[in-house]
Amino acid sequence: MFPSGSPRSLSLVFLLGMASQGISCPSRCSCQYLEVNCTGQQLQEFPVDIPLDTRQLILAANNVSYLPPVELSFLADLVYLDCRKNLLGDDLDFTFIGVARLVYLDLSFNNLSQVTFSTFSHLLSLVVLKISDNPNLVAIEKDAFANNTWLRHLDVSRTGLTFLDTSTVRDLPNLRLLGLSDNLWHCNCSFLDFITWMMESDVHFPDADNITCYTPAGLRALRMPAAEAQLHLSCLTQLHKQDYVFLGLVGFCIFLAGTMAAWLAGVCAVIYEAHASKGEEEEEEEEEEDTAT
Repeated sequence: MFPSGSPRSLSLVFLLGMASQGISCPSRCSCQYLEVNCTGQQLQEFPVDIPLDTRQLILAANNVSYLPPVELSFLADLVYLDCRKNLLGDDLDFTFIGVARLVYLDLSFNNLSQVTFSTFSHLLSLVVLKISDNPNLVAIEKDAFANNTWLRHLDVSRTGLTFLDTSTVRDLPNLRLLGLSDNLWHCNCSFLDFITWMMESDVHFPDADNITCYTPAGLRALRMPAAEAQLHLSCLTQLHKQDYVFLGLVGFCIFLAGTMAAWLAGVCAVIYEAHASKGEEEEEEEEEEDTAT
């Protein structure tokens, strides 16, 4: 036994006191070192009493419809957030303003309908972003990922997307994997630039066989390489109504310019002939006067 006043006995008493208090952990969740796991607990709201030093938070398979920005901002060390299979909707702008260290974010299987610049603009360290299986996701703004330059894995598979601007993903310097399968891609001339980028890019596209056109009907189920060939043929050779109008205006301008040039040339020729004839008449008169004298 150690004396009651020895340093070792005091340390033991301190540790026993800490153990008796326990580590704060949200109700119905399991906690271990730097991780909180609330998977499948039918939570209706974001859990409270999450340890402030949490690095990994798993909220998968619940009924959470709102992520409170203030409560999230308390978790400044959070690097991994899994919110798949919840009811999250369109109120995510500025939600992640306080978790700038986040590296992994899974929002798949939710009710997102759009992604704006403000949705993920504060996640400067984000490497993996999964927003697949959001059937109502129909729009991603052109600069939605402008600040996520470390993004390597982006998954937008199985959504309601019909179009994606090329610059949205082309300008991500570290992108290595892009999920695009089973979307409702509208393969028209405006989408040709994106398909061409896909064919020339070093980015890997998983499940590439299921990246197909949905509309128009003539290209439905066509894979992107075949769609590119068809669109090149139709978009780069086909003339639309405005093209014919433009060509008509150009032709009319050329005709008008030619007519004016011919008219000016004719006027100049007539003036020249008149001056030439007058000069010849004057010379003849002078010769006659010289002869008479």
